[in-house]
Amino acid sequence: MKFQSVVDGIDAMSCVVSVEKLENGHYGDIRIVTGNRAYIDSIENPAPGTHMLTTEFVPNSIYTRYFTQDLNFEDYCYRSAVQKKCLHSYAHPDRMDVWFNMTFLPLGPDDGNICYCTYTMEINFEANTERLSNVSGELASAVLETSLKLSGSHDFRTTMDDVIKDIRELCKSEYCCIFLIDEASQTCMILCEDFAEGSKLEDAGNIEEVDLYEHAQTWENTIAGSNCLVVKSEQDMEVLKQRNPTWQKSLAQFGVKTIVLFPIKFQNELLGYMWSTNFDPENASRIKETLELTTYVLGLEINSHQLVDRLRVMSSKDMLTGLLNRNEMNNRVAELQANAHGSDGESIGVVFADLNGLKRVNDVGGHDAGDELLRNAARAMLDVFDEEEAFRVGGDEFLALVLGATESDVESKVEALREAAKNYKDVVFAIGGCVAKDGEDVHRALRLSDELMYADKNAYYKEHPKQS
Repeated sequence: MKFQSVVDGIDAMSCVVSVEKLENGHYGDIRIVTGNRAYIDSIENPAPGTHMLTTEFVPNSIYTRYFTQDLNFEDYCYRSAVQKKCLHSYAHPDRMDVWFNMTFLPLGPDDGNICYCTYTMEINFEANTERLSNVSGELASAVLETSLKLSGSHDFRTTMDDVIKDIRELCKSEYCCIFLIDEASQTCMILCEDFAEGSKLEDAGNIEEVDLYEHAQTWENTIAGSNCLVVKSEQDMEVLKQRNPTWQKSLAQFGVKTIVLFPIKFQNELLGYMWSTNFDPENASRIKETLELTTYVLGLEINSHQLVDRLRVMSSKDMLTGLLNRNEMNNRVAELQANAHGSDGESIGVVFADLNGLKRVNDVGGHDAGDELLRNAARAMLDVFDEEEAFRVGGDEFLALVLGATESDVESKVEALREAAKNYKDVVFAIGGCVAKDGEDVHRALRLSDELMYADKNAYYKEHPKQS
């Protein structure tokens, strides 16, 4: 067949791909045989964000001459050229900041064990929602159900447990999970997971958090510029072993034989990953299509959830010191008062601490020095008190609550705070503390602790007049 005339008759960027068919469903070299003018121009004169490994087109070259090895591209070429299937995909490979609308059509006849297909592509510089929605009715219905569940949820975590179960069942896999990545703290968190009944797989949550994070740091290179990783055969597993032997060994130890790994992103920011394991290899393309769309939807929902969490933190935390703010202290006191009714009357220790000498430090070193003094004062507070019960309630005022405390306990906490302050430059507290017999008595204890603190401050400045 004259392949050049085939692609020259197509206006869109198109080429002919050859696939070497091997025994047992394996394949050898995959080559770009020839291309039309539009396709060759995409290599020799690439559009912004679409640069290849070379700008020279050489007919019949192995495809990795132009871009890094991509198991997903290989799978589509094999199924189209060898299995004679008409295929379509719409994807955003990480190696390029564009979306590809791709069509693969089988060509014949075969040349011995060399099989052929056409590869036609359209480039979108922004996601085309019409293309994304061009999926089967079953998948569209499942993704719509996922979106509706999340948008109407008042309990995000519980709803995600339902969502991941739905996704695993749709994929017909043994295990499915989503976990989030926090680059700032360098940690991972399992958001949700679901096992098939009778699963022999180990719980992914049993993996040490630090190990999971370390594995996750390698996945961008393992995906190698594609939009996901699909391992569905021994041949694919060998590629994974070459790219990431440590992770491949870990997967084998957990009994993983097939896996689809998808990054979850929002506006190119990595939020986490979803993976599905131990599925029927015949379902690989269906699973890829399922997760391709669901991760797009989940990226939007998870980002919104995290934004709400960030706003909640901003409304509850003092941004300078990281301690809970006065509003949260008032909420906590109100909660303790409400819980006092009908309770066993648990006592509450109250400790007020006011930072001595802040004005002098600001006058001498400026606000930066004063801010650092406040941060050190907060660190001293956290050395002694639980972070959920320590508050910055004013400019240089701090407060801590100690549930179930006795007078002796409060005295010990006061002395411990004085000692902790010595570990930080210029941190000296005026402190007052007492015990409320229960939540209903807490306001009296707050007033008394405040009075004792001011008495301690007056005594300090009387003894150190130059510090005022």
